[in-house]
This record gives sequence, C-alpha cells and structure tokens, in this order.
Amino acid sequence: MNIKQWLQAEYLPIPLITLMVLTRFHHFGDVLHLPDASLAVFFFAGFYRKKAFLGFLLALAALIDYIAIKNGTSSWCVSPAYVFLIPTYAVMWFAGRYCSKFKSMKITELTMQFGLLILAASAAFAISNGSFYLLSGRYDGFGWVQYGLRIAQYYLPYVGYTLGYVVAGWSIVKLFNALPDMRPKYEELDRRN
Repeated sequence: MNIKQWLQAEYLPIPLITLMVLTRFHHFGDVLHLPDASLAVFFFAGFYRKKAFLGFLLALAALIDYIAIKNGTSSWCVSPAYVFLIPTYAVMWFAGRYCSKFKSMKITELTMQFGLLILAASAAFAISNGSFYLLSGRYDGFGWVQYGLRIAQYYLPYVGYTLGYVVAGWSIVKLFNALPDMRPKYEELDRRN
C-alpha cells in the first residue's frame, strides 16, 4: 500500500477518527490542545461519500463527549439541545458530499467549495447555538438579540477552525496526489528478485 492508496476513501476513516479523538475534548483549544476538528471531519466524511461512516462518527462524537465529561470536562453543553448536533454535523456531511462533485482546481470551483464550506459551517453554528438557546433552559431571561450578542464572539473561531482544518486536509491530499506513484518501481524490483 502506498501513501496515495492510504489517502483514498478506503483508508480515510483512520485519520478522520484519529483527528476527532485528538481534538474533540477542547472545542476552542488552548495552549496544550488543538481546537475541535469535528466539523471538518464530518465534511471530509461526506466529501469521500462515507455514508455508513456518518452514523459511526455521530456515535464516536457522543462517546468522546461522555468520556470527557466522566473525566472532569464540564457538562455545560449537554442539554436537550444535544440531539441537534445530529443536524449540525449532517449539514457538514452533506456540504462535503456536494463539494465532492467538483473535481478540478479551477478558481471558480474552488471558490464555490470555499463558499459552500463557509455557508455550511455558519449553518452548523446557527443550528447548534440556536437549539441550545431554545432547549437548554440556561437562557430563559435572554432575548434572541442578547443571546446573539453573547455568542457572536464564538462565530469566527467556530468557522475559522473548520476552514483551517479543511484547507490543511485538502492541501495534504493534493500534495500526496501530486507525488509520483512509486509502487511500479517496487513491484518491478520484487519480480527481479
């Protein structure tokens, strides 16, 4: 197996699972931890059309949250709104699936993908935060405007980290796809021996 094969959809779950496990414990990160890559992970799962993987990633996210809370992470975000993480992540998965239709590196297609990614991450932000406002019971005295002003500070990091992970992921895939395939040389050497 060469690196190109490893980066193909067949082997994609390994790095996506690893990235989610390594980053999900701290949503915005800190000095010792990377920011949460969950939105980007769901985007890539959709991009590479891993339909069955969507349910697995949803279960993995819940399991990671459960373990984190049992080990001392705050459970502030766990409320009846938690179930709305399903449509939050599904938005990213469907955006990835749609973006997979664009195969070239033309500026128009890249712009469309980038725009759709920003739109999907913004929708994910609205779904997760809107449902939390409505269903968590923690903001009964707040109006929509007050709540919106309070969470606005989190919008840019939420979308920005997602964009950063996706751009980094695409760059890695494009870099490895540009490398020459070394497998025929190794197969030729094996035949000679």
